[in-house]
Amino acid sequence: MVEIESLAAFEQHLASGRSLANVILQGLDLTGHTRALLTADLTGTVFLGCQLEKDALQTVLAHGAMVFPPFSGLPYSPYRGSLYTPEELYAGFDPTRPESYADTPDARIYAYWNARGGAHPPTLLEMLAQRLHDHAITDAMEEVLAHQGRPRKVVAIMGGHSMRRGQPDYRAVVELARELAGLGFFLVSGGGPGAMEATHLGAWFARRSEAELDSALALLSKAPSYQDREWLARAFEVRALWPLRDEDRPACESLGIPTWHYGHEPPNPFATHIAKYFANSVREDGLLTIARGGVIYSPGSAGTIQEVFQDACQNHYNTVGVVSPMIFLGQEFWTRTRPVYPLLEQLARGHDYARYLLLTDSREHIVRALIDFDRELEARAAR
Repeated sequence: MVEIESLAAFEQHLASGRSLANVILQGLDLTGHTRALLTADLTGTVFLGCQLEKDALQTVLAHGAMVFPPFSGLPYSPYRGSLYTPEELYAGFDPTRPESYADTPDARIYAYWNARGGAHPPTLLEMLAQRLHDHAITDAMEEVLAHQGRPRKVVAIMGGHSMRRGQPDYRAVVELARELAGLGFFLVSGGGPGAMEATHLGAWFARRSEAELDSALALLSKAPSYQDREWLARAFEVRALWPLRDEDRPACESLGIPTWHYGHEPPNPFATHIAKYFANSVREDGLLTIARGGVIYSPGSAGTIQEVFQDACQNHYNTVGVVSPMIFLGQEFWTRTRPVYPLLEQLARGHDYARYLLLTDSREHIVRALIDFDRELEARAAR
């Protein structure tokens, strides 16, 4: 079925003379197009949250079209047709007044979600709206990943939200992500602060010089933790000083996948695409599933360790059709501080994914492993 998610695309579809039969229309204000709808073939047409005039609504229902009505009073659209951007979520934020974050759509949605039961909404309708929203986000994310008809080479970097700007671990993630983005990999993360921010910062600076990156890191280190008042302001200052140039954007795009379940952590503004969910379980599983090019684990705590074994389960049973690399950055951390790697190595014995495990402190080894795996995938596809 054809999906139409913007008014411009709808008007272009009509102008081309194509039928509306078996077309999905998502989140459109169609109040000015009643005449066209009254005469259209609406066999199998689906209207998701569209605004329709009374005559149009009666006609589409009479012709057997399926209509999902819009919700009222929500600070978000359950039927949105695209991912979020930092500009949308942070609309109204003034870096000179960090407290202005409370007035942004991101903060307002989190406040609304919190006030209505958080992860346990009090009404079926509220729960339905959230699930429809998350379904729409997944659909929009799949469109971004199928870039110009060709799947992106998705690599995820996981790690702790408490990783501070200015730390060696933070810089290591930035430099790794920067190199991978420059090689054509599409970086994704959990979309929050710490190691997640470092992932997207690296992609943002994929076409910038080492000196520019050094200056940006020095500026960000003035507010090391996401709990610092100036944390978000410093990020927007870096964005303003080193904006994405049009010619660099294809190499510097990245995807953050945060959740309002952890809404006290603002989404980091260096991700060019933001797939923000209400349901953390959907977000976690989806993030690992799309990282078919491999997952890199930088130092983290309980959340990162949860992701390690969730990813291991996918690989152990090959539930997504691809067994992909699990790479651990930091030998001391993953064998002594959080001795996860020895257990995982034992668990993987006799299984295909054992040969895709890597424990290293070397950026070069990580890059080589991911390039080799990407070539392996291409060779499989060519057979």
